[in-house]
Amino acid sequence: MHTATVTGPRGVTLTEWPFSTMVNLRVDPASEAADRIEKSLGAPLPRQCGHSTASGCHTVLWLGPDEWLALSRADGSDGTDGTDGVDGTAVAAELRAALGADPGSVVDVSANRATLELSGPAARQVLEKGCPLDLHPRAFGPGHAVSTTVGPVPALLWQVDGAPTYRLFPRSSFADYLARWLIDAMSEYRGPELP
Repeated sequence: MHTATVTGPRGVTLTEWPFSTMVNLRVDPASEAADRIEKSLGAPLPRQCGHSTASGCHTVLWLGPDEWLALSRADGSDGTDGTDGVDGTAVAAELRAALGADPGSVVDVSANRATLELSGPAARQVLEKGCPLDLHPRAFGPGHAVSTTVGPVPALLWQVDGAPTYRLFPRSSFADYLARWLIDAMSEYRGPELP
């Protein structure tokens, strides 16, 4: 990935993030259990498709009307410094306690997905080669996260900031293939500058 980096005004970089804490949540968003989970996370559960919320070390991505993915970082940041995530077992246990005996589920899925980050001025153009979403800033901007495909690989796609920086969460077994697909898609940006 490092050798595939393209610099300059058409630059794009692909990196893999270290193991991160990811907890899948299922709960009725109108329930008292959801309120307790939100208090535990310090962030509301997003209520609309594509939305995300964040507070301290937790970011919550919408997956469905009653399903979310909670991402947690050790240092209380959004993870941009590359530190390892907090202990998934502890986060899951805390959220399980917040759920209590109410209907729902809290599952540590940290080993389920890999995390790839694509950033730089040409990042959106690289993704547009194989993603069916409208990624133009008027339709998809910082904080948006949706399940989609990139190339032939299903992945959760989250735009972290307006740089733009995107995090892709494919299943671990597809991560190598997706990374190679992205590296191939990045290769044209190595060419000479167009007038």
